[in-house]
Amino acid sequence: MFKKILIAAALATPLFASASVVFSDNFENLAAPYSTGLNWSAAGTPWTVGNGTVDLIGAGSSWNFVPAFGKYVDLDGSSGKAGVFSTTLNLNAGVTYNLTFALAGNQRGGSDAVEVLFGGAALQSFTRTSSAGFTTESILFTPSASQAFTLSFHNLGGDNVGALLDNVSVASVPEPQTYALLIAGLAAMGMVSRRRKQAQR
Repeated sequence: MFKKILIAAALATPLFASASVVFSDNFENLAAPYSTGLNWSAAGTPWTVGNGTVDLIGAGSSWNFVPAFGKYVDLDGSSGKAGVFSTTLNLNAGVTYNLTFALAGNQRGGSDAVEVLFGGAALQSFTRTSSAGFTTESILFTPSASQAFTLSFHNLGGDNVGALLDNVSVASVPEPQTYALLIAGLAAMGMVSRRRKQAQR
């Protein structure tokens, strides 16, 4: 009976072993280079800013439009040209990754469209009206080769007022057979428990 319990536990284990966060940033580091400011370079962080600018605003700045969210990135900086805000991630072939991020309207009028590139072909566009609060979005991507892939956010337009970005995370998704193994393991443990109770009567 003890052997069966060990087998069931082993079957249940892969779910937790296969799900892992490979990247996460909520822009809350209190020290430089995460100091708030206009036309933020992102130097010293995992991010790069190309072809324009972004601003790091929110808590600790004069532009705290959504106080409950701490610091966040205004994807259209203060130069008249929205930058491409990006990072590079090393991903493994055949593994499905889930990108999640919180996106809000600029809180200052009009609406914004943001293009998000996750991997080679997972380009999607998201639109936010000015007053829209932070809403979490997600994109799945399964690379066909193990290599470096780009994750980028680009606010379309260039009026110095952009959508707000926070809580960016990329995590691997457990494979379907992992869930089947978990269910089988739980079922086996349930059977062992029932038999033990019956034997005690």
